[in-house]
Amino acid sequence: MFWVTNSTQVPFFFILMGIPGFEVSHGWISIPFCCLYTVSIVGNITILAVIRIEPSLQEPMYLFLSILALTDLGLTLTTLPTVMGLLWFNASEISFEACFAQFFFLHGFSFMESSVLLAMSFDRYVAICRPLHYVSILTNRVIRRIGIAIIFRCVLTVLPALFLLKRLPFCGSHHLSHSYCLHQDMIRLVCADTTINNWYGFVIALVFTTLDPLLIVVSYALILRSVLRISSQGESFQALNNCLSHILAVLVLYVPLVGLSMTHRFAKHAPPIVHVILANIYLLAPPVMNPIIYSIKTKQIRQRIFHLVSHRQLH
Repeated sequence: MFWVTNSTQVPFFFILMGIPGFEVSHGWISIPFCCLYTVSIVGNITILAVIRIEPSLQEPMYLFLSILALTDLGLTLTTLPTVMGLLWFNASEISFEACFAQFFFLHGFSFMESSVLLAMSFDRYVAICRPLHYVSILTNRVIRRIGIAIIFRCVLTVLPALFLLKRLPFCGSHHLSHSYCLHQDMIRLVCADTTINNWYGFVIALVFTTLDPLLIVVSYALILRSVLRISSQGESFQALNNCLSHILAVLVLYVPLVGLSMTHRFAKHAPPIVHVILANIYLLAPPVMNPIIYSIKTKQIRQRIFHLVSHRQLH
């Protein structure tokens, strides 16, 4: 059960938990989870395929959307093995190293989701407030640099948290309360001083749950001010309608995130199933809903998907 690293005892594996109180029904519960994962994978791959094969969609907005789809796909594939393995095969054990690997990718893609939405809000600001300079400002080179900056930002954010946690001894119970390895869940099992970890986690949470949304709100305040100056009501409506997909994507990410954070901080004694449901909504809602939102609300994407489907049916 235990092994030794840096002269400290740590559990060789962690025990994952499914849906507390519904263990006997995991087979039935796996059906909606399987459907959600399928929708996420198929939806995001479709978005990526449509943007890649359609020359007219090689614009900054759609390039950012492809980054978002890649992020959602990564987040989905990070949790899928442990969640479905637990629900289908009752595979509740996960090795120490595998758990930390999942920890890295899960939080990395979660933070990347926030960073991409922030970049997309800048894209919408430039498109509406400085339309004549849109193409010259957001060139492919600039978008590549933004993408690389997002990756570095997320990796350099998660790695310190990972190493700060990995250096600590785990003892006693090694039962996690979710079907995947979350920082706030794993740190409960540490039998040492976690002050540094807690402060670092607090700062990171402040940045990604406060600073990023605040900057998005500021960008939309500037967009709204610019739109209100447009004399034509039709043009104003069209400008705001172009932002609707992004606004919905922001809400899909941050509403569950705020709910989960509030529950962890102020409702620690709530039934375990409440924490599990909120965590699953937070991790599954964006990858499932984003391709649906952009397929329905973005005319160009919707038309290309219909064209792709009809073309395949003819062949």
